[in-house]
Amino acid sequence: MIGLILGTNEGKKILSLLNEFTEDIFVSTATEYGAFLLKNYKYNCINSKPLDFENLMEKLKEKNITLLVDASHPYAVEISKNAIEACNRLNIDYIRYERPSCVEEFKNEIKVVKVKDYGELKLKLENIDGTILNTTGSRNLDEILSLGLKNRIIYRVLPTVKVLSEFHDRHIPVDDIIALKGPVGYELNCAFIREYRARAMLLKDSGREGGTFEKIRACLDCGIYAFVMERKKINYHHRVFHNVGDLVEYIKSCTMKN
Repeated sequence: MIGLILGTNEGKKILSLLNEFTEDIFVSTATEYGAFLLKNYKYNCINSKPLDFENLMEKLKEKNITLLVDASHPYAVEISKNAIEACNRLNIDYIRYERPSCVEEFKNEIKVVKVKDYGELKLKLENIDGTILNTTGSRNLDEILSLGLKNRIIYRVLPTVKVLSEFHDRHIPVDDIIALKGPVGYELNCAFIREYRARAMLLKDSGREGGTFEKIRACLDCGIYAFVMERKKINYHHRVFHNVGDLVEYIKSCTMKN
């Protein structure tokens, strides 16, 4: 059986192309919402909860996975590390789908600033006087709060009960929350910047598919800084694809051999 760890929008495309020749697929997502988005696709079974290393090992053995595609989000580093280790131990063919970056297209723009960690981010933000749009998601809330910034921060997050409850528990004002599912386009990014008179935006290097290009373009055209949290480097030592079509063709060739 083919195993898929999905955490990006491309998951639907990967499943759609795989369904052209197989339904013998085990899918794992980190959330019930992620699983809901895949309800119209074909697979043998689906897991909708985060898996730690031991649970991942158990699932891979239980489902007799022979090939695992790790298409988790570029920032879900722990998931990828666990998947690589599990595949090494169980002699499973590990394949990584890595969403391409688009930040290098703006390498000559002085207002596009890459930062390695939250300590460096705090230093960079010391010179920002005004509102900051945080589009890095809800999972980084504690790291952002720990910076002790005096700026007003507007958080753009998924409109789920779980996420909004977490913000309520941390006493984040409703006026400082934009709850909607991304990615959003250039015009709406510009509208958010103007509406809140933002002086900077925090974002991840989530590639064009994740809306990064539109965010950076909007920042530059509105004359504000784009602070990009860099991806953590992982040496996969396995086959890596940056194109969904090429990935699926490789999987098809592997299944045909077997």
